[in-house]
Amino acid sequence: MMKVDQKIILITGATRGIGFAAASLLVARGNHVVVASRDLSRATAAADKLGCEAVQLDITDQYSIDDTAQLLKERHGRLDVLVNNSAVLLDHYSSLLDLKVEMLRETLETNLIGTLRITRALLPLLNGSHDPRIINLSSGAGQLEGEPQPWAPAYSISKTALNMLTQQLTVALPDIMVNSMCPGWCRTEMGGEEAPLTAEEGADTLVWLALDAPHSLRGKFVKQREVMPW
Repeated sequence: MMKVDQKIILITGATRGIGFAAASLLVARGNHVVVASRDLSRATAAADKLGCEAVQLDITDQYSIDDTAQLLKERHGRLDVLVNNSAVLLDHYSSLLDLKVEMLRETLETNLIGTLRITRALLPLLNGSHDPRIINLSSGAGQLEGEPQPWAPAYSISKTALNMLTQQLTVALPDIMVNSMCPGWCRTEMGGEEAPLTAEEGADTLVWLALDAPHSLRGKFVKQREVMPW
């Protein structure tokens, strides 16, 4: 049975990597975590390992989004934290000049448009929270600060756009704490085995933003609990 003071936290794309690590840390802190995946069997398997709740969710499918919103409404009546973690990395080391428009469109459909869709659908539930928070999983690959990098152009473009979406949401939602974050280069399926950080280390800032960061921190790009230029 869920405790009255538990935070209800939905993490999209939470069956592996940063999302799974964050879910584990948040459950350990006593929160009610809902792990979401396009594949319900994978979500259920992850939830069974973590001792939390699973839902099927495809953020590129409005019907799936609406079903998830209705399900959460019926089960909980509110949402305290939305973690927009779902993302695709399709182009890796492709050159921008060789990048197919279809691949860029598919990347933006998930990493940007899907994030906006699920956020808008869950706003009524977030508005029912006393401390609503939205965390967008971005990347240093999308930073304008520093030397230009040629790596993964579609993915990088999508993450720069996600940071701007974070600022736009901050203005549009003055009562909700919205931030984006960079977990750093982590040893996940996306990051590879050579990455210096564990998934748990990358998830630390996510957990801090979800539970401990002051509500005055809004519209920022955060890495290792510090605000970063982007």
